Amino acid sequence: MRILAIADPHLSRKTPKPMTIFGPGWAGHPDVFFQRWCETVQPDDLVLIPGDISWAMHFRDALLDLQDIADLPGIKVISRGNHDYWWPAITRLRAELPAGIYALQNDAIRFDDTVICGTRGWVTPGTEGFKPEDEKIYLREVERLRLTLEAARKLEGKQVLVMLHYPLTNAAFEPNGFTRLIEEYRPAGVVYGHLHGVNQDKLIRHWCGIPLHFVAADALKFVPRVLGKTEASADSAL
Repeated sequence: MRILAIADPHLSRKTPKPMTIFGPGWAGHPDVFFQRWCETVQPDDLVLIPGDISWAMHFRDALLDLQDIADLPGIKVISRGNHDYWWPAITRLRAELPAGIYALQNDAIRFDDTVICGTRGWVTPGTEGFKPEDEKIYLREVERLRLTLEAARKLEGKQVLVMLHYPLTNAAFEPNGFTRLIEEYRPAGVVYGHLHGVNQDKLIRHWCGIPLHFVAADALKFVPRVLGKTEASADSAL
């Protein structure tokens, strides 16, 4: 089973939103997103989607976008992004998700010998404009990362992949609660998105030897990135 990742689909079937207002890199969206997914992903592949899945404000509307994703090839694991306002209580979400999509929240899921875990993340201390209300959310997300990493450890896989929506650090790459947990639990890799229109050459690709995979859809030109394979299929290439 191959493992791929792509963040920030930003779908909006209920009320179409032209993404080109965010830059020319979004030209052809969402058709190009679906086309390149189908050109890249096989039915038995595992695709990680770390957040900003739908612009919908209500779960019923987001289900239209989730169904579109479900209809694509592959098995999907989703986690929440900062724009996923539609995300309901996890019990309801899992009860109504289309077949073939799995949602993470404070827990983990195992495929073969690979465990997937994750949380949204947040801006970290030292970020420009960091406010007291950000501190509260940041600390809550640090605790959620700890919970999901601990859940992953209990599943006893050979490798763990972490899904974050936000990058692991601020622009100065300063240590924080997220990085300390990554150092402690030593996952095989971290995937994240959220950033758009950035110079990828200025992003760090490792933290203490742990690969950081930037997989925002527009940065990938909408081609899901192949990370490796589950351990049951072949040696990891993460």
